[in-house]
Amino acid sequence: MILSDVPGSFTWKVLHDRHPALIQKVRDATPYDPDRLRALDLLLGEITEGVIRPLEGAMHDRDLWESWDRGHIGERWDDAPFLWAESYFYRKLLAAVGYFDPGPWQGIDPFEPFKQAELFGEAVDDELRALDGFPALSVGERDQALILRALWGNRADLVFRISAGGSGLAAQVPGLVADDSALIWSMIDDLSAAGGGLAGGDSTVGGALAGDDSTVGGALAGGDSTVEGGLAGDDPTVGGALASGDSTVGGALAAGSRSSRICLVADNAGSELLPDLVLIDHLLHARGVGEVVLHVKPSPYYVSDAMMADVVACLRRMSAAGGQAGEVGSRLREAMGSGRLLVRAHAFSCAPLPYSEMPGDLREDFASASLTIMKGDLNYRRLVGDRDWPPTTPFAVVTEYFPGPVAALRTLKSEVVVGLGAETVTALEASGQPWRVSGTHGLIQARP
Repeated sequence: MILSDVPGSFTWKVLHDRHPALIQKVRDATPYDPDRLRALDLLLGEITEGVIRPLEGAMHDRDLWESWDRGHIGERWDDAPFLWAESYFYRKLLAAVGYFDPGPWQGIDPFEPFKQAELFGEAVDDELRALDGFPALSVGERDQALILRALWGNRADLVFRISAGGSGLAAQVPGLVADDSALIWSMIDDLSAAGGGLAGGDSTVGGALAGDDSTVGGALAGGDSTVEGGLAGDDPTVGGALASGDSTVGGALAAGSRSSRICLVADNAGSELLPDLVLIDHLLHARGVGEVVLHVKPSPYYVSDAMMADVVACLRRMSAAGGQAGEVGSRLREAMGSGRLLVRAHAFSCAPLPYSEMPGDLREDFASASLTIMKGDLNYRRLVGDRDWPPTTPFAVVTEYFPGPVAALRTLKSEVVVGLGAETVTALEASGQPWRVSGTHGLIQARP
């Protein structure tokens, strides 16, 4: 288990440097009242000089955190597992700013100023305009472009220059240390084939990004379209609304223990959530996936992690941009209205624990999916376990517990990593660079 008890280590610096700096940024970004400022000062003193103290204030999630405690309350922060300490810090930060307390600060996201500055920045303008180049790409080229954009966000502007064939992404993209992208798209191809060959082959993005038959976009919806949070329409089945009029299509897509459903577990908001949403649109309308379930956080977490409010903000941003971005935004809104795009915010998404300890209802949700895609560094740590694994440990071995096929798209920003080739590790270590934590390397891994 990775701890933070070695002065000068990456994890120690997160607790002793990054978290105090974040408290100051939160103070500066929002005009909190004296009570909130005192609470932030107390939290700063606790994480730098004290032991882990119990939560105070409104505790709607008291039972959850008591079950997640694992005996760490009362320990030094450095002695608790890094994953647990980091997550608990963010819950304590929300308590300090009164996010859950009745009163004027209830529901005010302390990280909103940072999210908004990024979402409405020039870099996002460029990212959305870049979508206008999609009509010139084949479906295969879009596959590669979108998976890289989901991995690296606006770092992936090079994707339009990448060929769909040849030696694969790892040979063409510097910093990609593992590349299972071909396996991922093969798994998605299998979904389309199982769904009766509904995936289209039209290389244009304009319109519906669907196949040759203009009715396919409406006919793809199948499987379970019930939604937590009331996102679906009044009719709990999509089958009755199939554009083809054939009520058996929905059943065909949902045949077997897993339907034509993909779960995507989001990481950050803003410029990282936008490519995730474009990828979802591609899966629904070009790749013939019947349903996508997008998992977000139920409350602010790790500064920029995506919540439902961020999904709505991104959709509005896309719609206002016009062009291809506007068309994608409109299709995604329609998909939410029909139940083909579901958004869920499970409490365990903010838990300080690995996914191996997920509750039964979340396990059932992932088990029902044909593929679950985990986005980002934190989800990766929770997926494989926040441990000092030998980097050549097989990805399939450490994810064997997961209840269905799983993939990870991750930029390396922390020390844990698995599934790398021995030669790759040797070369990375010989570089003398902090490749595990610098954010300059990424990986795409999958386990069917």
